[in-house]
Amino acid sequence: MNFAQRSYQKEILDREGIPAADIRLNMQELNFINTMLGGHKITLDGFRNFFSFGNNPEREIVVCEIGCGGGDNLYVIWKWCTRHGIRVKLIGIDINADCITVARERLREASADLIVSDYKTVDFGTPLPDVVFSSLFCHHFPEDELVDMLKWMKENSVRGFFINDLQRHPIAFYSISLLTRMFSSSYLVKNDAPLSVLRGFKSGEWKKLLTAAGLPGHFIQWKWAFRYLITVPVNLKVK
Repeated sequence: MNFAQRSYQKEILDREGIPAADIRLNMQELNFINTMLGGHKITLDGFRNFFSFGNNPEREIVVCEIGCGGGDNLYVIWKWCTRHGIRVKLIGIDINADCITVARERLREASADLIVSDYKTVDFGTPLPDVVFSSLFCHHFPEDELVDMLKWMKENSVRGFFINDLQRHPIAFYSISLLTRMFSSSYLVKNDAPLSVLRGFKSGEWKKLLTAAGLPGHFIQWKWAFRYLITVPVNLKVK
C-alpha cells in the first residue's frame, strides 16, 4: 500500500442508485464511528473557534454544513447550543436526497433548512451564514474542485469556515479496515471507510491547496484519531 500518493478510486457512496435503506445504515454507522473516535468533538471544536460565548449572542447564529449527510454534525452543534442557551439556525446541503431524508428525521426538533442540491448552486442571498463547514466531505473531490470549494466556502461565510477531514496514514487505514471488517454491517462502510483514508490529505498537501485558493491566513491542527481541523477565518481572530 502506497500512502505517499493519494488514491482517486471512487467511493461506492458517490455512485447513483444506492438503495435508501443502505444509505440509512451507512449514516447510522458513520455517526457511531464519529462519536466513538472523536470526530464530532472535532466539529464542535471548529464551531467554537469562531465564537466567544462568554456573553450569549443577542442574535441567532447561522451555521451551514455542505455535504451534511445524515445531519449528525449539525445535530451535535444544535445540542451544544441548546444546552448553553444559544440560538442557532442550521443549514444542511447534500446532493443525495436520501441523506437529506435521514437528516430531516435527525434534526426534526431543530431550526434547520435542509437542501437537496449541489452546494455550488445554492444562493444564500443575504445575510450569509456566519460559519460554513464540512466534515468528511473534502476527500471525495479531486484537487482542482477542492480549490474551488475552498474559495466558495470563504465567499459564502461571514466569519469564515472550517474543515474536519481525514489524514492519510497507515495506522488510520489498517485500524479502520479491521474495525469495520469486525463490526460493520454496511457494505458501504466496509468499502468506503478505509478508502476514505486513502483519499485523504496530509498536512503539506492541505497547505498547497489553501495557498492555491488564496487563503494564507489558515490554521491546520492535527486531531485524534488521525484527523485535521482546518480553520480559515475571514476578518476574524480565532481562538
